[in-house]
Amino acid sequence: MPRTICACVEWLSEEQREHIRSVASGLGFQVEFFIPGEWDAAKKCLQHAEVFFGHSSGLLAAAGPQLQWYCCTFAGVDRFCSDPSLFANPDCLLSNSSGCYDETIAEHMVMTTFMLLRRIPAYQRITQARSWENQLPIRSIREVNICVLGAGNIGSAYAEKALALGARPIVGVSRSGRARAPFERIVAFEQLNEVLPSADVLAMALPGTPETTHILDAHRIALLPESAVVINVGRGSAVDQPALIAALESGHLGGAALDVMTPEPLPVDDPLWDAPNVFLTPHVSGNMTMGWTRTRCVELFCEDLRNYAAGRPLERLVDRTLGY
Repeated sequence: MPRTICACVEWLSEEQREHIRSVASGLGFQVEFFIPGEWDAAKKCLQHAEVFFGHSSGLLAAAGPQLQWYCCTFAGVDRFCSDPSLFANPDCLLSNSSGCYDETIAEHMVMTTFMLLRRIPAYQRITQARSWENQLPIRSIREVNICVLGAGNIGSAYAEKALALGARPIVGVSRSGRARAPFERIVAFEQLNEVLPSADVLAMALPGTPETTHILDAHRIALLPESAVVINVGRGSAVDQPALIAALESGHLGGAALDVMTPEPLPVDDPLWDAPNVFLTPHVSGNMTMGWTRTRCVELFCEDLRNYAAGRPLERLVDRTLGY
């Protein structure tokens, strides 16, 4: 039986399919493509497929023990790490698509940084009430200190764009605390409390792991300067949401832009909807609606397919015990 790749990705163009097909064929693989509505056929394919390219936990659970590598089209793969029963083969490799979302999510973060600094959520409420108040104090990105909590690919891409716009300094916070461009300084998680008091903008781009759950709690929110703003594009679980709402309502925080929250979808009666100076988006910063993102996702898969076929380590291999 030929070595088979099962690709279950709804947004693939014919050009992108042909690119995958061409690379796979040259490496001795055949590819079977499926879209939503064809999941029964995809599950049948996964009974003999060696490689799975997609983002469905239901399909992954249907794969047989011969599956050797699951390449997820998402960057965040915590859902696949938290449930070992999804893998019939306990040694199945898991990789993500980290590197294709940097541009779209970093642009979203820059957009929301300007929106919060220029008080757009407040002005939206003013104009929705058909009022005419136009003297709210605003700030320039050149006047604020930025702390990026989660200094990986996405956080670094945001920092690079913010630096180009004149922000200084930009401090990164990561698990390792290792130096990384373009940050002026990077500290480890253990030093987070030391840098929060000077952070006018706290931008969060963390994976969902036990270590990051409620990393921004009431105590750390209180450490932020009065009128600081919070941006979160990582996982909603990283923020103590009731504590954040309380800080917005008290006026301690100047605003928040949340693309992720807990739970998702957010219930219609959740108090977060009515919190002052908050800008909510329904987990769209990394959507596959940007053509560049889709193309890059395919390129990254093909790069790692070459690595896999050659027996080399995968560039985006995930440690399933750590969640990233």
